[in-house]
Amino acid sequence: MNGFKTNATKGLALVMSLAMLAGCGPSIEVQTNTGTQTNNSATASTPATSTTTDTPASTGSLAYDQGTVLRMATGYNSKKTGLSFDAETAGEGITLADGVTYNSGDLKPTWVEVENQLGIKFEDKYQGNSASNEFDYWKERLGEVDMVSGTAALLTQNGEAGSLVNIGEYLDMMPNFKAYLDQNPIVRLSITGNTDTGAIYFSPYFDGVNDIERMPLMRVDWVQKLLDGEGEFTASASKNLAAAVYQPYMPTSGKVEVDIVSADGSKAEKLTKDYDTAGNIVAKMNEAGSLDGVAAVNMLRTYIDEAYGGYYGTARSDLFVGQNAAWDADELVALLRCVVANPQTLNGTDSIQGLFTREEDNNQRRVDMFRFAGHLFGVRGLESRQDYLYVGNDGKLHDARQEADTYKAMEYMHAMVEEGLISKAFVDMSTESSSTYLENDLGFMHYDYNQTQTILNETKLQTADGEKYMAVMVPVARWYDGSNADGVYMHFTESWRSVKTDGWGISKAGVGSDTNKLNAALSLIDFAYSEKGQILLTYGPDAFIKTNSDGSYVTFDFNGKQMPVVADATLEQLWSLTSGNYTNFARFYLGSTLSFVKNQAFEYQCTTEIGQEGAGHISRGIALGVIKHPELELASNMWYTSVPTVLPTTTVENSQIGGYTELTEKFNQQKSGSNVLCDLIVSGYTDATMSDADSAAANVASAWKGAQYLQIKQDAWNRAQDFYKTMK
Repeated sequence: MNGFKTNATKGLALVMSLAMLAGCGPSIEVQTNTGTQTNNSATASTPATSTTTDTPASTGSLAYDQGTVLRMATGYNSKKTGLSFDAETAGEGITLADGVTYNSGDLKPTWVEVENQLGIKFEDKYQGNSASNEFDYWKERLGEVDMVSGTAALLTQNGEAGSLVNIGEYLDMMPNFKAYLDQNPIVRLSITGNTDTGAIYFSPYFDGVNDIERMPLMRVDWVQKLLDGEGEFTASASKNLAAAVYQPYMPTSGKVEVDIVSADGSKAEKLTKDYDTAGNIVAKMNEAGSLDGVAAVNMLRTYIDEAYGGYYGTARSDLFVGQNAAWDADELVALLRCVVANPQTLNGTDSIQGLFTREEDNNQRRVDMFRFAGHLFGVRGLESRQDYLYVGNDGKLHDARQEADTYKAMEYMHAMVEEGLISKAFVDMSTESSSTYLENDLGFMHYDYNQTQTILNETKLQTADGEKYMAVMVPVARWYDGSNADGVYMHFTESWRSVKTDGWGISKAGVGSDTNKLNAALSLIDFAYSEKGQILLTYGPDAFIKTNSDGSYVTFDFNGKQMPVVADATLEQLWSLTSGNYTNFARFYLGSTLSFVKNQAFEYQCTTEIGQEGAGHISRGIALGVIKHPELELASNMWYTSVPTVLPTTTVENSQIGGYTELTEKFNQQKSGSNVLCDLIVSGYTDATMSDADSAAANVASAWKGAQYLQIKQDAWNRAQDFYKTMK
């Protein structure tokens, strides 16, 4: 165990040592001699109290009797992530940092405190399912529950069918929720279920908002070992590269100018990829014929020197892992070839897996492979907030499943499979598990969440030996945003946080004519969007937060706002109970971050130093405008508008979409499902109806009813935009 895990105060100081541009990171003074943390520039904030009153509770003008019971069929996705402790998590009784011992069936501390704050009593009815399955379980029994989890689409559809309360009718009595929607009009647009009535059938869930979500991660030390230093790369042993299959995506001649962040992170600057001088690295490797790992590394080194005019010097790894990174798909393929051909040098074994996914047998994780492909090859819609939709520069909706470029990207990925650059576990789930790749020094790179995956530096990798798994800049690709007919080479990410696809609705049959129940449920939602509620439902109660002697919160600057600092004992338990996994700790033990607004300030404090370093590179890129991304507004160039999580389709339209079963099933992203895009990466075209990119796109549009689906969504998008104009 290193200092981060055994000394929470010291660890938190380590995490917060990085100062980011434009408020992208915290600034805090740590008094290590006393073990306390203060921020002298911050105004002390008073924690919420844990008292209740004897008078009827109220929020806004919503009144209800003290002790009103709400039956809650709500949680995240399993028995462990409900409002109450399950038997496995509680065991014989679990004592948390608040000094309280909790047993199976007890409400978790966050929900005990919500009861205290609002004067509501919760009866936990959650079955421990995913959002869609939980709603399906209760769909015919909604009279037995007052609030229920579901996907945004299911909640909206069933709201329109009359099963759920229209929250929109009560916004004037919900000041906190209304203010949040007024400040974020694209959010309101994303949750509006009917543009004639302005109906809202669920409270939205934000796992962070207006920030990057997933990132590419690499073994930085391996890249440095291969590419950095004077002279030629040498190795006592290496393997021959597989026969070349992958062909260049980037140009083979000419020059391409791209925006990058300067090496010191202070500004944006231009960098030229000079193909006239250096050629295309993939083309050169392919033309060379048989290459071993040593020759491939030296060819890549020379290419970097020539293509970038010596810009990277002997620190060539910065092309991939530096603040000033500018790598693209072809350069990544060349690097992957070097990595898998030099296992003896990198891990002392006969094998390294290049690209992999976190859980090869979990379809919900496998789809990260084609999401990453979208970033590599400039394809929108593969990491959409809704299905595979995106807004084009023409202002219309487009569906990635019906576009040839999507399948061309899968062709590139399949070529990587044929060269052995994508893991055996992804290709054949029966061969081995990717879950131990990092701890066994077998895996090089994947695309995932920064906080949960860089924890592996503390729990799996031996960082004292220089091993380092870190988020790196998103790649340069050619994106057709409409500003140039030939496309624009730039850093762009579609992985942008907005309204998630899950939420909580109020059962109309459950609350019935009981005004107490209805007002209590509405008050819970409104409280969740208050400042006090956002802190409680992210951090948990005050006992888990660091306080000053006067009882005020110790705070730090996070994205320009003072946010509470996590208590030392909380951090200690974070590591002892969930090995540093913030999300699991919050959901399993505190009962927080199950819905509503998850503030990233807590997660930030639980991110390792290495996780901070990579995230800092990306945050600076975003702050300086080098990394482009969707906007949570109707952008002047509509290509940059984030597609709403839900569109206001009618009951009739929803019924029609429900009949397009092949479209849904073939492109499933749920845990137990399967996805044709993953299949194409693994096996290529195996179906006569999908023999190439054009026929694949056409088949989805016609045989699988994609064209009809897109027209329905387009009609709803038109209505949503008209409604948006009335909101302004």
